[in-house]
Amino acid sequence: MDSVELSKSYSPQKVEDFWSQQWIEAGLFASTPDSRQPYTIVIPPPNVTGSLHMGHALNNTLQDIIIRFQRLSGKNTRWIPGTDHGGIATQNVVEKLLLAEGKTRDSLGREKFLEKMWQWRNESGDMILHQLKKLGCALDWSAVRFTMDEVCSRAVIFAFVELYRRGLIYRGERLVNWCPRCQTALADIEVEHHQEIGQLWYIKYPRPGARDEFIVVATTRPETMLGDTAVAVHPDDKRYKNLVGQKVLLPLLERPIPIISDLAVDMAFGSGAVKVTPAHDEVDFAIGERHNLEKISVIDSTGKITAAGKQYAGLDRYLARKKILQDLERQNLLLKSVPHPHAVGHCYRCDTVIEPRLSEQWFLKVKDMSRRAIEVVKNGQIKFYPSSWAKPYCDWLQNLHDWCISRQIWWGHRIPVYYCPKGCPPVVAEKRPERCPHCGSDNLKQDEDVLDTWFSSALWPLAVFGWPDKKLEYYFPTSVLVTGHEILYLWVARMVQMSLEFTNQVPFREVFIHGIVRDKSGKKMSKSLGNVIDPLDIMKQYGTDALRFSLAASAAPGRDMQLSNDSFVGARNFANKIWNVARYILLNRFGNELKLEQLLNERWSAQTISSRWIWARYKSAVENTTRAFAQYDIDLAARLIYDFVWSEFCDWYIELSKIEINAGDDQQKEIIYNNLREIFFGILRLLHPIMPYLTEDLSQYFGRREKFLLNEKWPTTRAIPLDSEAINKIVTWQEIITAIRRIRNEFKIEQRLPIGVFIKPRDGSAQMIIDAGKSYLSRLATIKEIKLDLTASRPDSSAVAVVKSGEIFVPLAGLIDIAREKQRLEKELADLAREKEIVVSKLTNPEFVSKAPTSEVERVKNKSAELDWKIEHLKNNLSYLR
Repeated sequence: MDSVELSKSYSPQKVEDFWSQQWIEAGLFASTPDSRQPYTIVIPPPNVTGSLHMGHALNNTLQDIIIRFQRLSGKNTRWIPGTDHGGIATQNVVEKLLLAEGKTRDSLGREKFLEKMWQWRNESGDMILHQLKKLGCALDWSAVRFTMDEVCSRAVIFAFVELYRRGLIYRGERLVNWCPRCQTALADIEVEHHQEIGQLWYIKYPRPGARDEFIVVATTRPETMLGDTAVAVHPDDKRYKNLVGQKVLLPLLERPIPIISDLAVDMAFGSGAVKVTPAHDEVDFAIGERHNLEKISVIDSTGKITAAGKQYAGLDRYLARKKILQDLERQNLLLKSVPHPHAVGHCYRCDTVIEPRLSEQWFLKVKDMSRRAIEVVKNGQIKFYPSSWAKPYCDWLQNLHDWCISRQIWWGHRIPVYYCPKGCPPVVAEKRPERCPHCGSDNLKQDEDVLDTWFSSALWPLAVFGWPDKKLEYYFPTSVLVTGHEILYLWVARMVQMSLEFTNQVPFREVFIHGIVRDKSGKKMSKSLGNVIDPLDIMKQYGTDALRFSLAASAAPGRDMQLSNDSFVGARNFANKIWNVARYILLNRFGNELKLEQLLNERWSAQTISSRWIWARYKSAVENTTRAFAQYDIDLAARLIYDFVWSEFCDWYIELSKIEINAGDDQQKEIIYNNLREIFFGILRLLHPIMPYLTEDLSQYFGRREKFLLNEKWPTTRAIPLDSEAINKIVTWQEIITAIRRIRNEFKIEQRLPIGVFIKPRDGSAQMIIDAGKSYLSRLATIKEIKLDLTASRPDSSAVAVVKSGEIFVPLAGLIDIAREKQRLEKELADLAREKEIVVSKLTNPEFVSKAPTSEVERVKNKSAELDWKIEHLKNNLSYLR
């Protein structure tokens, strides 16, 4: 049989470019309904502003692994690609570009600005999709969607109108989170709270006509006092019981305001008396509603003081704070200030401190939608992996307020509400009405606001399939949603709400939650910290499959992962190992290619001990890996494959089989070659979901019948016999070889230097097994003589190892300088003892234990345990030399 010779080294770039083009040109990832069971995923659509970052790489690698596994398992898979218009984020990008040209969106006007937006989107918006192709993603590229394309826009406008008709959407003045930079309202979930050390100011609010009588109010935001309409105390607070119902003067503005009692007041906070600013604080708004207080807006949409702030009007909110504090101090009304840790809300897009303020907005009632979204998780219609994420999902929905769905930007789905200049009731319609249905006016004006980006994202699993114009049948509900925990509330819960509302079906049956990628120190990756690892750079340097394997092997479900360059080096080495194994097998072809059935049936009696063992280990690897993939334990699947390939197939079977090839006849050589070929083809299929390029390229030489590996079948194990006697023998020999190698390593004995070994078997049965394996032991442990004796005692100056099958003695005389080795071990022990003293002094120091970072304390504890193990081990080795 002619041999096939691969190049000496694996060249990822060449292989990736070739197969990526082949897959896409063949339409390999497209899907149409057929008799197979469907398996569908919709991609979490990345923003059009995005370039592939490590979070994208992780999320899409995991989805691709799942899709490829299910396709190989016989499902009709479809993974829908697409992008999100990105609302505020995308508008900010284009506004910055305009600013560099000396233009603003206002100077262009809405129509011209939107032309610029679409121009930018058409030129740059699909960059990340091209990068996903490079990543090897098996997305159905014939079905790309964009949240503002015609199909998705139709779904969004239909949903708004239908929800309005159902009485679930309303317009009202409410307190909203406002970003002065982005000039728009934000939903609660879009506000990121940062823990900061601020100040708590104690301010005197004087009684009318009695400047020396006052009530002290504590606040973190003195600038909002300009809008105070009451001072509140707790009804059970005896300090202020007699003051409830009386009035005080609002400092600086001299406006009389009442002292009221309300259960929302925390008696332990500050002085126990708080200012009430209904127009600028959520708790105060609720107090104001209960007590019918006036709502005075004193901070406008740009973060400046309004005319209601009188002498402070026009000042930026922080400049106003400074001026107000100066004036309070000058009037002897500022009692004191103390440092105060508190959570400060920031815009999730631009990081500006948000401003709670009254605003006319569109809201979606979510109470009933939330109830139903909780029910489907509790009754098992939707399952979370890990299951621990079900509780925070339900808890968040349980306490959800109505959703503010309008945004004061231009890029997005414009709200389909039309106003008549004559004051007629507004018209809500999918298409712009030609005339007002009430008075016939043809001068209708559309609402200026657009919908929250997450509104259209919530409809994504419906819209991508053409809803509402097409029936949701074969591919819906989808099979699994793969996403990071950071958008569990922003997106996952919203999709469930919308799907149940419009289809009475869940949008997906399972939710696989993964963590976020952090650096090797556990810090979140960010440009400001300079710790960002660019996946595109990693793909160039180490290969795409190395990136994918590193991410897969680190992706413990629901937990954040830590990555460093070492992760990618190890994965690249694994790819090279696979390549080199393929070269070895192809260079050692022998005889005819036998079918799998032949190897496992009529030729089974001719199989060697090591071959019977490797088939058993292969059977276990396939079954465990299949189970791990099916349960979304992707990291476990990666480790199982890695361990089987490197530790069992390469380190043991290939080495054991070399001995058998040298000792065997042509029939045995043919069988061993075919074992190598068949098992390796199974390995390629197991590994294909994680490392698609490498496995695709190699599989063409190892029995691939289809044009592409993805069209092959997942390995099965039912026909593989289990030979427990062969397994027991190989395990026994492995333990002995490993123990001898460890002794060589510890005593610095050359691995290639032949040595003599005494073995005291546990019993007669163990002696027979060890005796049968002498040829394997001698070759793989480099032993010149093995003596077996059931009554043997330890020779002088010999190293000892205890294994299940007995005791192993390796005489050291003549192999090492025993006196010098004693000196070396004693010096090493002394060094370790000094190191141990330093570690113990840290761990017994209360200052270190209580004040050092938890990770550092844990590191020192681990170091202490490691030193204990080393010290004990060296003492044992030293005792062997006496």
